[in-house]
Amino acid sequence: MTSPASPPRLRPVLTALALTLTLAAATGCGTEVASDAEAARSASAAPAPDRAELEARARAAQTVAEHVWVTEAPGYTLARQSVGVVGDDGFGSVYTTSEGGQIQLRVERLPHADADCTDGPAAGSAQDPVVTCERDGEQWYRATESGHAYAQEQGDLVVTVSGAREEVDRAALRAAALAAHRADDHELDQVLPPADEAAGRQPVERGDLPPEGDGAPNNDVGTSG
Repeated sequence: MTSPASPPRLRPVLTALALTLTLAAATGCGTEVASDAEAARSASAAPAPDRAELEARARAAQTVAEHVWVTEAPGYTLARQSVGVVGDDGFGSVYTTSEGGQIQLRVERLPHADADCTDGPAAGSAQDPVVTCERDGEQWYRATESGHAYAQEQGDLVVTVSGAREEVDRAALRAAALAAHRADDHELDQVLPPADEAAGRQPVERGDLPPEGDGAPNNDVGTSG
């Protein structure tokens, strides 16, 4: 007696097809541009770059590899042309949005009082005094009417994440501050410019800017006019 034919086994095929369609819908059919975080994860799958080369690139940028920090913030992308030295051997970069918002990341050697705004007079100016200064977890938060920042101490370094209040709210700034971390070798490779492009990236020091106040140019002239 012939046994009845078994029905076709379609469930695995249909499941795979449904999964494919779901992934295609979620990724916009492959047209979405990968974020910095996705690029970093992709790069981490590749062999680690040569450490000596990374340290040479850091020196060419007038900093040291251990002072290079990175962060992540939804909607923000590192502006690679902003990467450069801060002070003698610190590090600075800017993360931007397509609408023009900016988050600044700075790593530099500063005294304790520059991080802990509750431990003495907080940094500000007569034109834009500090209106908020408080401890927030392991970091300090300070704000003026126009800007705000999170700061944390790492040994003799102070890591500051800041932005204009009208461009980035406190929640987004706090998230970026919490995500800030010392760059690993793969991230150094992504962030540091090639050695032949790094020279001359130190910010230009303007001699007509006073050390305090709102930074207005000094237009004083002598009696000779």
